[in-house]
Amino acid sequence: MTVSDQAAPQWIPNAETIAGARITDFTRFVGERGVSAADYRALWQWSVDDIPGFWGALWDYFDLGDRPESVLTESRMPGAEWFPGTRLNYVDRVLRQARTDRPAILALSEDTPDRAVSWAEMLSRTAVLARTLRELGVRPGDRVAGYLPNIPEAVIAFLATASLGAVWSACGQDYTAQAALDRLGQLEPAVLITADGYRYGGRAHDKRAEIATLRAGLSSLRGTILLARLGHAVEGTLDWNDATVDPAAEGWSATDIDTVPVSFAHPLWVLYSSGTTGKPKGIVHGHGGVLLEHLKAIALQSDIGPDDTFFWYTSPSWMMWNFQVAGLLTGATIVCYDGSPAYGSPDALWELAARTGTTVLGTSPGYILSCEKAGVEPARAHDLSKLRQIGVTGAALPATSSLWLRDHIGDIPVSSISGGTDIVSAFMGGVPTVPVWPGELSAPYLGVALQAWDESGTGILGEVGELVITAPMPSMPLRFWNDPDGSRYRDAYFDTYPGVWRHGDWITVNSHGSVTVHGRSDSTLNRNGIRMGSAEIYQAVEALPEVLESLVLGIELPDGGYWMPLFVVLRDDMELTSELRQRITATIRTRLSPRHVPDEIHRAPGIPHTRTGKKLEVPLKRLLQGHDSANVVDPSSVDDPELLSWYAAQRPVVTS
Repeated sequence: MTVSDQAAPQWIPNAETIAGARITDFTRFVGERGVSAADYRALWQWSVDDIPGFWGALWDYFDLGDRPESVLTESRMPGAEWFPGTRLNYVDRVLRQARTDRPAILALSEDTPDRAVSWAEMLSRTAVLARTLRELGVRPGDRVAGYLPNIPEAVIAFLATASLGAVWSACGQDYTAQAALDRLGQLEPAVLITADGYRYGGRAHDKRAEIATLRAGLSSLRGTILLARLGHAVEGTLDWNDATVDPAAEGWSATDIDTVPVSFAHPLWVLYSSGTTGKPKGIVHGHGGVLLEHLKAIALQSDIGPDDTFFWYTSPSWMMWNFQVAGLLTGATIVCYDGSPAYGSPDALWELAARTGTTVLGTSPGYILSCEKAGVEPARAHDLSKLRQIGVTGAALPATSSLWLRDHIGDIPVSSISGGTDIVSAFMGGVPTVPVWPGELSAPYLGVALQAWDESGTGILGEVGELVITAPMPSMPLRFWNDPDGSRYRDAYFDTYPGVWRHGDWITVNSHGSVTVHGRSDSTLNRNGIRMGSAEIYQAVEALPEVLESLVLGIELPDGGYWMPLFVVLRDDMELTSELRQRITATIRTRLSPRHVPDEIHRAPGIPHTRTGKKLEVPLKRLLQGHDSANVVDPSSVDDPELLSWYAAQRPVVTS
């Protein structure tokens, strides 16, 4: 019996919650079509047994218009062909949600008053910006690049671009000019939309120099539109207000946005892999696939609708920004926050949630852990009575953190989700009609043919295996940018099991249908043939009050040996004493496995992450194996690149 089988749920939906959930309504809808599903697990099983039937029913349920009788003409991976002959535009669904009783966007920052952006303002600015882009020569298939903070103008820029059938791609302004060029430069964009800077941690960050470098490196540009967020002008740019405001626009309505119908597989946006080695891969997603996946994930799996205020702490560099924008597809109000989640106090994010009446709040395991360590009491300090769901992603959420949320926020579901930029959504996560078990993801998402496979390619239950997807999903990448023969795309997901998507995570599918994520399979700790995910080490070690964060690496040595160091970041007033080392060792030995006690424990000045918050396990492993740092990691993709030299200096330990 696994630990998961012994654990009790921390939250169980009541009859009222189940009856009122959108997914229950969808179950009734397909029931009228002859699909019998007594519970979520039965509904999920039908959704993966009849892939065309499920996605066709989803299309009809959300009334997306006429569709062909054939939903999926080619079911191979890669190369699935969905809804042939269909014409649509992602923005059409947003237009249908326009309303006057609630704002479309709430804009927050560290030092300016909160601002509500009405649906009328958002859509009229979208309409005028689309006209401006046309005047700059933007046509379907052209690329528009954003170099922007998380502000309403970024949302408007995306909507205007997509309405034209042009392709959107963005980076947050925490990226350097070179890091942004590594991404956006691949696309040869026609227009750049940017801001003169942003505010974070109480400081204004002037980005005019980076903008100049970016413009110089993008020879394809026909124009640059600038939002003077810090009050600066940039020569040779078009002012945002001139590009989006027209006196005649006061009488505009949603119907005045002239969207361009495009094919189901027409590119909507290009997102990027972490880019830790080489140039980041540009991942292309299509209008139809994203629209269907996000309606499913937002409305059914997350139960977000027109009465919700949806706030995920994110950045335009991260796919969760795109995921949050999808709240507009259901008529929800979304929150854009340009600032630090801990500005002024460790519980700043909770204060923002209370102030905005947020109903669904998304954050990261790291932020939750920091609140635990700081002794934050969110529900006591703030009115979180409207908060009905917490979303968490970016890494595995420890059971202790999940229970902390229950004890310090209240009896509401914690929806831990896992997926990625690859599908711009989640493979698994919370469901409003399914219990939440601490440290687990409640269920695979509908339409996700998820399994754990052993080394022979056999599906397993209750044991650690490779996360695979055995049937196509419409939001899987159309292709990688600049990958004409598709070889990079195939190598990324289909090199191990041809025709089956291997995601690169270790998971356990538990007996009650939940999923436990153990970490990346290419950074798994393998001691004497016994594998363990790094996430389990982190959950144990980071529960200690002295430890802020940790990193463990399993390194194969040239002589056949195996070295497993543990690096810990401690609170400022703590030292790595022999007593603390012994407690760390004892914690791992008793809670996890005596075979996975680290060989050495080192105090580190910090843990480097990708800019989307993932620990750099694989690049650091290669660095400590002696690989040249230039071939291991691109410093511009790292949140604190100065840490790389510190880790490189640990190499002598490997050979000593």
